[in-house]
Amino acid sequence: MKKVLAILLSMLTLISFTACSVEKQESSENKEQTGKSGKEVVFRIGAIPDQNVSELNKSMETMAKYLSKETGLKVEFVPSVDYASLVTGFERGEIQLVWFGGLTGVQARAVAPGSNAIAQRPIDAEFQSVFIAQKDLDIAKLEDLKGKTFTFGSESSTSGSLMPRYFLTQSGVDPDKDFDGAPNYSGSHDKTIKLVETGAFQTGALNISVWNKLVEEKKVDLEKVKVFYTTPEYFDYNWTINNADNIDKVYGEGTREKVKEAILAMSAEKGSDQEEILRFFQTDKFVETKNENYKAIEEVGKSLGMVK
Repeated sequence: MKKVLAILLSMLTLISFTACSVEKQESSENKEQTGKSGKEVVFRIGAIPDQNVSELNKSMETMAKYLSKETGLKVEFVPSVDYASLVTGFERGEIQLVWFGGLTGVQARAVAPGSNAIAQRPIDAEFQSVFIAQKDLDIAKLEDLKGKTFTFGSESSTSGSLMPRYFLTQSGVDPDKDFDGAPNYSGSHDKTIKLVETGAFQTGALNISVWNKLVEEKKVDLEKVKVFYTTPEYFDYNWTINNADNIDKVYGEGTREKVKEAILAMSAEKGSDQEEILRFFQTDKFVETKNENYKAIEEVGKSLGMVK
């Protein structure tokens, strides 16, 4: 009888020890995921919806998983219906890290003091827009756009609206007076191509990167649409992180640097997830950037009334 009691006591001790070990392990795993109040905190990321939404959402979900793994944060992707709502969410502190265009990045940093552009693709230091037209149109320069129907991308797009509008005015074309009717805003670069390709609009302007990608994927009918002008270079897309002091207070000291380092460390050679993300962004790496690089975008935006 004593031997049976000893065995039972031993089993109960083992069960109790195992339960305590599991509890301690779970507590340790969740430690980095809770704020000072003990509640779980989520680091939210976003991206301007400037192209195919399903592809964008899929890649950004993968980006969230990558950042979670590399930083220990609980990272979630928050889709946005348009550019303006993303800037508003960033201003309210509802989103901590965003893939912005040059203009939306400037707008967001203006309304969220202390936020910083931290990374970009090498191509973003020398970005360009392309002007397209229906293939059979006799058009070779920006001045030839007078009297034609025209579509921009999103009104808040750097490469689909701001810079095309700037280069138009520089060439003597007033986008609000010289087209056949008011200019259209398609909402995204891929939609701009389709509107010109189908004949809904005779001409348009968009991101050169999206144009090249869709041409390479044979998603553009080159028998119906052509590029007739490519703009000079300018700074564009970037990862911008919200107010660094608030980020570190909520998510832990050094969070801003951890996130930045994780983005800069990405390489297609390190695994399929990173390869998928970088392929979507049409780059092989991200490089460091800073707010000052977008000063020219800010000045152009102010001159056109698109930045206060």
